[in-house]
Amino acid sequence: MDDRIDTWQVLRDEAAALAAREPILAGWLRRTIVDQPTLEDALATLLASRLATGDVAADSVRQLLAGAMHAEPSIGRAIRLDLAAIVDRDPAAGGVANPFLNHKGFHALEVHRVAHSLWAPRRALAHFLQSRVNEVFAMDIHPAARIGAGVFIDHGTGVVIGETCVVDDDVSILQGVTLGGTGKQSGDRHPKVGRGVLIGAGSKILGNVRIGAGAKVGAGSVVLKDVPPHVTVVGVPARVVGRPAAAQPALDMDHRLDGDDAG
Repeated sequence: MDDRIDTWQVLRDEAAALAAREPILAGWLRRTIVDQPTLEDALATLLASRLATGDVAADSVRQLLAGAMHAEPSIGRAIRLDLAAIVDRDPAAGGVANPFLNHKGFHALEVHRVAHSLWAPRRALAHFLQSRVNEVFAMDIHPAARIGAGVFIDHGTGVVIGETCVVDDDVSILQGVTLGGTGKQSGDRHPKVGRGVLIGAGSKILGNVRIGAGAKVGAGSVVLKDVPPHVTVVGVPARVVGRPAAAQPALDMDHRLDGDDAG
């Protein structure tokens, strides 16, 4: 998706067209997107309706999310790049509106961005958002984890990202992935994932290990040691079996091994 495209205008146009085609959804689409002043306000409104509880009102959550998104320009930039990543890498996206409204991997990631901005000054609220994401979207991302922009979390169910984890830009993560620790050790104990890495469904990357830029981790693998840049690893424990055909496998989303160069 070209970064010169006005994501907000595209989203509003798609939502208006959907409202015209689906009368049952028309009121919701107008309140959530069409009548909102900015993409940030629309996303805050959408997410607040899902994160609110009987004790914490939707309007309070909306104000919290929108305030953080507007206060941190980097969050707004990341939201747009994350949406672009979905449109570019997911053939089922069908435009901007569908992932914006319905993809829980995107929703959980953007709530995390707000929780991360709150981690130092308002930890109780950051933990509240983490907990609600876990309950509503079946994903657990610690607020302290650092996640770059243009990240695609496909499907999302069962994804766990630990406290000291760092994920660089343009990474793709499939369902059931754990970026976790190996036990009770404290300090810097979670994975560091380089730019353009593709992590297959069900993979477990454990401990303070580094996944080099442009690497591919095959589905179901267990990674317990550093992975060099631009290699493909598979297995339990994971071993190098080749090199991805693409410089950034995350962008191609090709999980097959037969297209890789032999190791």
